[in-house]
Amino acid sequence: MPVIDAHQHFWNLETGSYPWLTPEAGPIYRTFEPEELIPQLAEAGVDHTVLVQAMDSYADTDAMLAQADAYDFVAAVVGWVPLERPDEAAQALERYRRHPKFAGVRHLIHDDPDPDWLLRDAVIEGLGVLAEAGLPFDVVAVLPRHLEHVPVLAERIPGLRMVIDHLAKPPIKEKGWEPWAGLIARAAEYPQVYAKVSGLNTAADPESWTADDLRPYVDHAMELFGPDRLMFGGDWPVSILAGDYATVWRETNVLLAGLSEADRAAVLGGTAARFYRIEV
Repeated sequence: MPVIDAHQHFWNLETGSYPWLTPEAGPIYRTFEPEELIPQLAEAGVDHTVLVQAMDSYADTDAMLAQADAYDFVAAVVGWVPLERPDEAAQALERYRRHPKFAGVRHLIHDDPDPDWLLRDAVIEGLGVLAEAGLPFDVVAVLPRHLEHVPVLAERIPGLRMVIDHLAKPPIKEKGWEPWAGLIARAAEYPQVYAKVSGLNTAADPESWTADDLRPYVDHAMELFGPDRLMFGGDWPVSILAGDYATVWRETNVLLAGLSEADRAAVLGGTAARFYRIEV
């Protein structure tokens, strides 16, 4: 089974607009493009990646699809369409679905001033359009309230496959547990809901984190979702805020060392291939 990193980004500050990306972001406030990631993937033994949107814009999605055309290691693209404008979203999906690597949609809900944006009637309609197209939705559940919305969406749009990015950012640095543990357990009750073991290093102490800090949260997710609904993501380049790609890869494998070969293969590629319908 090929190894698939199910969550990474590129951005170019000279050609793209990313209002959330300011000098305060420190080392990630610069351009990140494929040539920089390629040797890091090779060193880790990662075969393919899922390139995920970094801005709610057509320009960002178009740029990602162009990169997917240019680089074979990009196996899938999670782009953006205006879900709050369902008719326009349907037209955009009709166009984007012609690209063989367009595999899903995400919206930066954590940057929206309305924490209940996902539950707006128009957005629900847009997500229904996404479900009808057979495409999944990446949920950036940073606030507990975002995670609360996942079961609501699962009930209202049962045909919509969802994946919770970064395990909804558990309170690792604070060694917290609730409400995260209970909310993600509720979301996991729905078989169409998956989760990414990604972005956890930046939820921990950036200077001293190890697999042991992440283990209680990953073990909880493994018990809830099982390996067939969990997928590894490196979250590069955001991950460099707390280490580097090699460290994330190494510590993730420490976390998965107790799994059977088949279960480990699922988390490191098989689940992502099924979820995003990647043919590799």
